[in-house]
Amino acid sequence: MDPSQYSKIEKNKTDPSISTLDKITQALGVSLAELFSADDIFIDVNSADKTIMQKLRLIEELDQDERDSIFNIIDSLFAKKKLKDTLSTALDIA
Repeated sequence: MDPSQYSKIEKNKTDPSISTLDKITQALGVSLAELFSADDIFIDVNSADKTIMQKLRLIEELDQDERDSIFNIIDSLFAKKKLKDTLSTALDIA
């Protein structure tokens, strides 16, 4: 499937055809029924409702590339905060 078509489906800009849905289910290794019942599966994965330890356990279940991506995001947020704090301190001194 063309990535642009997949993007349009994700953004609700178009509805997939039956053949497209079939391709998606094959790629995901799920049935059509499982694809449409996926909302029930993801209810428990809302990390906003989890404690830090529960979130870490969820992160540990991801593959290495996904974990690396999350840690890179976290590291860049820490670097951004450190830079803001340093600039704020420098401005206070000046």
